[in-house]
Amino acid sequence: MISDEIANIDTPAVLLDLNVASRNITRFQSYANQIGMAVRPHIKTHKLPQIAALQLAAGAIGITCQKTSEAEAMVAADPRLTDVLITYNIVGTKKLAHLQDLARKVRLTVVADSSAVVAGLSAAFATQPSPLRVLVECNTGADRCGVATPEAAATLARQIADAPGLQFEGLMTYPPVNGATQVQAFMTKAKALIEANGLAVKVVSSGGTPSMMQAGQAPAASEYRPGTYVYNDRSLVARGVCDWRDCALTVLATVVSVPSANRAIIDAGSKALTSDLLGLSGYGHVLGRPDIVIDQLSEEHGRLISPQPVALAVGDKLRIVPNHACVVTNMFDAVHVLKDGKCAGLWPIVARGKLR
Repeated sequence: MISDEIANIDTPAVLLDLNVASRNITRFQSYANQIGMAVRPHIKTHKLPQIAALQLAAGAIGITCQKTSEAEAMVAADPRLTDVLITYNIVGTKKLAHLQDLARKVRLTVVADSSAVVAGLSAAFATQPSPLRVLVECNTGADRCGVATPEAAATLARQIADAPGLQFEGLMTYPPVNGATQVQAFMTKAKALIEANGLAVKVVSSGGTPSMMQAGQAPAASEYRPGTYVYNDRSLVARGVCDWRDCALTVLATVVSVPSANRAIIDAGSKALTSDLLGLSGYGHVLGRPDIVIDQLSEEHGRLISPQPVALAVGDKLRIVPNHACVVTNMFDAVHVLKDGKCAGLWPIVARGKLR
């Protein structure tokens, strides 16, 4: 059921259930505390300083950002965000200039997976008052960025340590789902090789919401970077990671047309729900209506079909759990915050559109 208060929100809109998000934060933080692992949540999912503050209050040691501009927006919005890891190769003079400025404001760490990236970072920080902390990004099976072998990680670690303006800090990976075994094997060997070369490995950073409750299976990692866990989404429900009641972010949409008994159109298309499928069929889950499939999106239209009469009327409001919450966040200017079932405010998404 949708309350009259929520039904009065203009659509399409993003709703954030603060009670559910807080519960999600506490759940993983408690698990991490039990296994003795630090939590450094990725803010790309929510892009909200208010949620980052809740994560820090629960026990997180800092935040993870994906882009320099994203980190800048978060730090500017909340001075309590003083420990930042950017898990992306920073390339280009303009981005490096921004990185220099950010490093003067917070305890900043970045990653690198090649000599070219290391050279750029060194050129930018060789004359800075303090060295920049750098983690070697490692490919433990996800086949995105990262050095391919522990031996390559050790070689790059030495290059970082020898580069003016840089400080080797440790290792980082974004592993595949259920990749704890690969993380443990790679990081254990890489750490031993690096330490044999006279360098300290202060941090081993891993992440990924789908496998976060398996983090303890890779004790070589010292910190974990969950992102989507704060909201959850349809893809995570499909993986068995959570249930619908654990999904804190929903898209509120209005039925604008019912052209046939088995078909309805909503005002949320690819610009609201995202075209990401993530291996699923359909583009979201309509809460309370498991019979309905969102089978087609255009930019501003979402098509709902059902094998039985949809029993919807023009003007009806629906709450939809998107396939991928992180992308939805970046398509809206603000979220409508719900607390105890009531509307509790409108929060601007301060890091929205920060892609550089």
